[in-house]
Amino acid sequence: MSGPEPTTRLAAEDDSMGARIMRALTAPAVDKAIAIIACLPFVYALYHRLAEGTLNLPRAGAALGQLITIATMVLRRAPQRVTPNPIWWLLAFVATYGSLFWATFAPAGHPLVPDAVTNAMSILSVVIVIYARLSLGRNIGFVPAQRSIVRSGAYAYVRHPIYTGLFLAWVSLMLRLYSPVNLGVFITICALYVTKSIVEEGFLRHDPAYALYMSQVRYRFIPGIA
Repeated sequence: MSGPEPTTRLAAEDDSMGARIMRALTAPAVDKAIAIIACLPFVYALYHRLAEGTLNLPRAGAALGQLITIATMVLRRAPQRVTPNPIWWLLAFVATYGSLFWATFAPAGHPLVPDAVTNAMSILSVVIVIYARLSLGRNIGFVPAQRSIVRSGAYAYVRHPIYTGLFLAWVSLMLRLYSPVNLGVFITICALYVTKSIVEEGFLRHDPAYALYMSQVRYRFIPGIA
């Protein structure tokens, strides 16, 4: 009896290799280590800006909001299931670290509103991120993954309150350092995060409990608006 066709064997090997890679990436120790190590260059660059006296509040707030979400992932619980789609993994990585890169290295621009306005927006954005992060507890993740559903705290008002805080931080940064380049990056990053939220909900809504949560909390980012 003849063995499997070469193409069939190759496909099986590819599937096996992909499965092994996904298992390695989703291992708690591995994905937490990746999250923290990937932050170190940005922390180093921000420290130098601070030492040089060139770190303004909107830039610091935009970076801090993202660093809070990444650093606290070391405490997260293991997911019940996680997406194996490499495109969604890439989207999560580009959105997360792309926004952190922009917050750290955004080119110079000119302010569109008084500094007091962007400073206040930046402080409020960090408060929102901290409140949302505390509300989420150990259920945070980079990629679409099912953990415990959180319905209390900030999640009683919108489904993605951490993104709300990050959006506000990016608005503050763009208004402080306005330029066509920064405006284009701002729009791109916001579009990536909106896409990310849609992908996450598409993955999670297969759980009837999350589908019920979506029907109860209708807005993603801003109560009564969006």
